[in-house]
Amino acid sequence: QVQLVESGGGLVQAGGSLRLSCAASGRTLSSYTMGWFRQAPGKERDLVARISWSTGSTYYADSVKGRFTISRDNAKNTVYLQMNSLKPEDTAVFYCAALIGDWDKRNRPTEYSYWGQGTQVTVSS
Repeated sequence: QVQLVESGGGLVQAGGSLRLSCAASGRTLSSYTMGWFRQAPGKERDLVARISWSTGSTYYADSVKGRFTISRDNAKNTVYLQMNSLKPEDTAVFYCAALIGDWDKRNRPTEYSYWGQGTQVTVSS
């Protein structure tokens, strides 16, 4: 059982930066795959970045490569998403998600078992 709580969202101008945090409780994330998803109004929930807790291997959507960085802090049981050079099209609710196992190619929301409540990111032009 894992509980996830996102924080760090807000309003930022295009070109600015935000760092999202996902704090986990209930279980250690040592054997989990963690993902950040985003969903804009009227659009599907899509994977932004993914990290294997045990190996540290990462995956990024093409739209955020070079701008976003996913990382983890073992001591704090927390996953971060550093977002730089933000664009208006990044505006969405960002969700932290987890599934058991250090999986590769797990990009669909339905593959993840645990979800946070989401945090709103709004990028103004």
